[in-house]
Amino acid sequence: MARSFNVYDLARPAIFAMDPENGHRLAIRALQIRHELGGKARNSAHGAAEPGPLGIEVAGLRFPNPVGVAAGFDKDAEVPDALLDLGFGFTEIGTVTPLPQSGNPRPRLFRLSDDSGVINRMGFNNAGAARIRVRLKARPDRDGIVGVNIGANKDSADRIGDYAVMAELMAPLASYLAINVSSPNTPGLRSLQDPGSLRALIDAVIDARRRAAKKEGTQRHPPIFLKVAPDLDRAGIEAIARIAIDTGLGALIVSNTTLERPALKSKHRDEAGGLSGKPLRQLALDRLRDFRRATDGAIPLIGVGGIATAEDAWERIRAGASLVQLYSAMVYHGPGIGGRIADGLAELMARDGFESIADAVGTE
Repeated sequence: MARSFNVYDLARPAIFAMDPENGHRLAIRALQIRHELGGKARNSAHGAAEPGPLGIEVAGLRFPNPVGVAAGFDKDAEVPDALLDLGFGFTEIGTVTPLPQSGNPRPRLFRLSDDSGVINRMGFNNAGAARIRVRLKARPDRDGIVGVNIGANKDSADRIGDYAVMAELMAPLASYLAINVSSPNTPGLRSLQDPGSLRALIDAVIDARRRAAKKEGTQRHPPIFLKVAPDLDRAGIEAIARIAIDTGLGALIVSNTTLERPALKSKHRDEAGGLSGKPLRQLALDRLRDFRRATDGAIPLIGVGGIATAEDAWERIRAGASLVQLYSAMVYHGPGIGGRIADGLAELMARDGFESIADAVGTE
């Protein structure tokens, strides 16, 4: 398929000469300026979803296309609408915690340019729930699908309580809530994936969502998604799948970054933290297939990890993902990648004889 000109290719050498976090801040600011100037590249991706072959319904939400931004890029809800304007079908802000926190010491973000990967040990750095609620409330018309990824403060004495607080605060403003218990950069967080803790956590979030609806005087209950690690064993996968189905979760996000280290060439390959990007691709795909088998299609899956092309996204959809998300690929190809992948998916659907994305899910 034809590859359109990408202005990010011209800017990338200058951005890559900068510290990765400074480069990220520059990207956020550029998106803010672009949006403030009113430059909408793809109005069809923003606002009410138009019916079309790329549209798909997941957990009661109608997505204009299946390509989304993963949590971590827009931690503080600074540019959700700018990203939707660029052709993404949805975006996920966060991870957001009840109180602001600075995260782990810098440096904590590393480009693995020789491997098209990223290692991060950010540690849930974010501006905190109060400030992010203000930004979400200020969104004009609050159109487009914007999920909120929620977490617990590092020093919290009651992490499940933190998730409940976040659910109650964010439910009125979120298209969906994503429970993040799979980041490797907050000590002990992944233990919340253990069956007993996980069920208690999900029950607490569901109760908090109910309280939020009662307080707001509405029947609106945004669906709850769960983001899982790629480093789970078979027993963990099957246990999480059962709990997700039993508790009525809207979807499973498969997967977060990995602690595994395949053969890497980059000089930062031995840095501590979660690995993402191209080196995560096969592991994330394998884990998606595992969850597809474990759930037998009873719950939607969202494929994340190493997706950089329309072919990558198509492979994930054929393997069982109703939606896909990316972040690390934006580091190497720019934020316009969402629209390009969506265009490519339309071509691949036509090539393989599918009339809709939904028809292709799980058909590999």
